[in-house]
Amino acid sequence: MNDIFADLKWRGLIFQTTADDHLPKWLNEKPRTVYAGFDPTAESLHVGSLLPLMLLRRFQKAGHRPIALVGGATGMIGDPSGKSAERNLLTAEQLEKNVAGIKAQVAKLVDFDDSPAGAKLVNNFDWMNNFTYLEFLRDVGKHFPVNVMMAKDSVRSRLEREDAGISYTEFSYMLLQAYDFVHLNQKFDCELQIGGSDQWGNITAGTELGRRMAQKQLYGMTCPLLTKSDGTKMGKTESGAIWLSADRTSPYAFFQYWFNVADNDVSKCLRFLTELEHEEIEALDKSREEEPHQRASQKRLAEHLTQLIHGDEGLATAQRATDIFFGGTIEAMNDAQLGQIFADVPSSELPRERLSGDGLGVLDAFVEAGLAKSKGEARRAVTQGGAYVNNIRAESVDQSLTEKDLASETVIVLRSGKKNYALLRFNG
Repeated sequence: MNDIFADLKWRGLIFQTTADDHLPKWLNEKPRTVYAGFDPTAESLHVGSLLPLMLLRRFQKAGHRPIALVGGATGMIGDPSGKSAERNLLTAEQLEKNVAGIKAQVAKLVDFDDSPAGAKLVNNFDWMNNFTYLEFLRDVGKHFPVNVMMAKDSVRSRLEREDAGISYTEFSYMLLQAYDFVHLNQKFDCELQIGGSDQWGNITAGTELGRRMAQKQLYGMTCPLLTKSDGTKMGKTESGAIWLSADRTSPYAFFQYWFNVADNDVSKCLRFLTELEHEEIEALDKSREEEPHQRASQKRLAEHLTQLIHGDEGLATAQRATDIFFGGTIEAMNDAQLGQIFADVPSSELPRERLSGDGLGVLDAFVEAGLAKSKGEARRAVTQGGAYVNNIRAESVDQSLTEKDLASETVIVLRSGKKNYALLRFNG
């Protein structure tokens, strides 16, 4: 077995544990079963979920058995941890869709096979649905002192806010998650729960409940939250969260996010999120000091994570898209792929008949696309060599665009200068 604790320590992934002195030896004695929970608040996980997902993957590769718990029951309530206001409750139908989407993503990162370290994926709705309210209060609630719950930061911080407070529903969340740990221990001999540092209160509630209900020694471990050097959460952009689903965040946008990580943050990302060996990460740290303009760390980070989440095909698509966006030849693409690459680029729709006959004059095309205010401005761009059709320099001011110039089924890509792009879509 690999020394998982030593590796996590080197990477800076251990924030708190319930047994700092005992846990390293305990983990190396024999394979253990460890779990992390994921709230199904959307059909896809986002970058913030990568840390616990990668932790499960690391534990499995070190010989331990991972359990990924999707909170179909707890998702109906919402975790108050780290939240300043009450969450909106999700419907059963929306939760079912969200759970299905998350299951598919988890399966990309851990192996669900029949080996001793084969992962399990569970939904806490399957056991919580069997409880009546009175049964839960009698069998579980009596073991949970209210003063313990009140002392947790996730609860106390909400109670101290004059403009917020906390409902009984969210107050009960901690008890439900604590029981998850006890149930998984009873059914799968799970003895360790992992999660982000904001989950410390919920995790320790589980270890305490295990001691009170079943006289079991359970353990907890948290990792730091994925934040930038300025303290803000990583995985957020002006247009929203960076999702693990290609339908929500394209492989190209995913790749570009990591490629543009600041120098101050990239070392932590390499340690927290990749499986690169220590020596390679240290070499990348050194290269960043000696040749920061090469952005070798960011490129390696983007390649590694894009391949991990979107596979070889997703990485190839992202790399081709990056090449195109920086002037590479546009060929063998379809509308969907171009739409992903140029998702934030303005586009205009024209009747397809404009490409018939003598075609659409290149000067008119640049005006229609909004890349030139007038044909005179478009003429200057062409004569000065700054006008491009599908990243190929326009031949002359008399050039006409026809169906032969389509870069995909319906799109022609125009560029003025180095990075001013626009799309013309021809429908009908």
